[in-house]
Amino acid sequence: MPDALLGLDIGTNSTKAVLFDLDGRELATASQPYPLLTPQPGWVEQDVEAVYAALIETLAEIVQRAPGYRILGLALAAQAGSIIPCNKSGDAVYPMITWLDGRSQDIVAGWQADGAVERIRELSGWRPFPGLPLPSIAWLQQNRPDIHAQARRYLGPPDFCIHKLTGEFATDLSAGAEMLLVDLRTGEWSQELCDLVGVEPHYQSELGWAGRKVGETTAAIAELTGLPGGTPVIAGGHDQCCACLGMGMIDPGGVMLSTGTAWVITAVSEWPDLDAIPQRMDLNFHAAPQRWTPSQYLGGYGATVEWWLDQGWQSPDLDDQLDRKRLFNLFDAALLESTPRSHGLLFVPLGGPSQIVGEPHGSFNGLTLAHTRTDMSRAILESAAFEVRWAVENLRSADMPVEELWIAGGAVNSPVWPQILADVSGVPIVLADYPSWAALGAAALVGWGVGAFSSLERSIQQLQPPVHRLEPNLDLANTYGQAFHRYRQLVSTPPNPSNQL
Repeated sequence: MPDALLGLDIGTNSTKAVLFDLDGRELATASQPYPLLTPQPGWVEQDVEAVYAALIETLAEIVQRAPGYRILGLALAAQAGSIIPCNKSGDAVYPMITWLDGRSQDIVAGWQADGAVERIRELSGWRPFPGLPLPSIAWLQQNRPDIHAQARRYLGPPDFCIHKLTGEFATDLSAGAEMLLVDLRTGEWSQELCDLVGVEPHYQSELGWAGRKVGETTAAIAELTGLPGGTPVIAGGHDQCCACLGMGMIDPGGVMLSTGTAWVITAVSEWPDLDAIPQRMDLNFHAAPQRWTPSQYLGGYGATVEWWLDQGWQSPDLDDQLDRKRLFNLFDAALLESTPRSHGLLFVPLGGPSQIVGEPHGSFNGLTLAHTRTDMSRAILESAAFEVRWAVENLRSADMPVEELWIAGGAVNSPVWPQILADVSGVPIVLADYPSWAALGAAALVGWGVGAFSSLERSIQQLQPPVHRLEPNLDLANTYGQAFHRYRQLVSTPPNPSNQL
């Protein structure tokens, strides 16, 4: 019976599973969606039982689609930053509060005012923002003391699912650390951070590096899914970290750019040294043992493009969601004919991270009656590239090498955007027509964790799909260098009503 490795991606909107053979070929995929719930304005929750049901259905579908294969083990790449209040037995006592939730905004503002934010980052590597577990737990402590009293365990999606599969309470460091309760230097639950929100460290999940065995599937899971009981469950990791792993980013030099609704840039470090990374970055544990990942949120550029498509490209004959692909095709076709630098037009995205003066503001700068919607479209794409270049320069100024930029997410599907990113940043772009990097990284951890491959590097190499590179157009270096200088000045200056739209 041929062997196979199973990687699962427990995302914000769905669970996806991908089964690989030991040569890296995809044998089967399956996915199940679940909704986000908004019971009050600014609240974004999920029903944990719906997430668990999706996991079971996905596993059952994979087993049905790939008969005749022996699944050596499975691992989860999971959304981190969401939190599930549970009792001692691991049963949820409140809905999952997701990383998109904003109810703890006032708490984070208070921590910002009294200096607690910097102390939290010093201990955990992360600056808290509304939606992350630490402020969400603080909100429960202050506003729902009844729930806080019942919640002896606070589980993230990874350790909640691991417990459901195995009966064990365990997680990996890359996922656990985004709870902002883990000491960056020791890899253990921080007593000081736990005391801040009334959490008992000894009730929390066992922490350790990704790639270790954390349990085996139970007989109950075997009955529900058809997956053999006793199947090894290997510690996976934070979905972004697993995506980096799937791309082969274990050592410094490679940088990943995630281009979903939100854009995040992630690098690799050999040391957990906050002083050695740019100030705007957070520092997490990697899914590769003895490595760490500096990362920075760059902006909601995927959401910005969706907004612009609706405002600038929609027409009466394209009002059906089924025409969304056609709308993107029109957008892409126009961009293929566009001119670098958008005839002098600059776009400032709303609330970008580099806007350090005044209130967040969005604008088109330099707009004239001669500009077209194609110019405006390209200016939006170029603004995202300027933010990427800014982050790359910050990394290099901290003596962190940036030799190539791997792209995952929606921008990969554009025939123009990756080349713009290469030309503006001056960094070669590496990409593949592949949508499942996080699941692939989880499967690579399984291959190494169960001993199918002698090393994590070998496991990654065997599973990785073909990729291709885009080199920067050096003829545009001066043009984009000048535009980037103008962009930096613009986003760092309070808004001026003149010459803006």
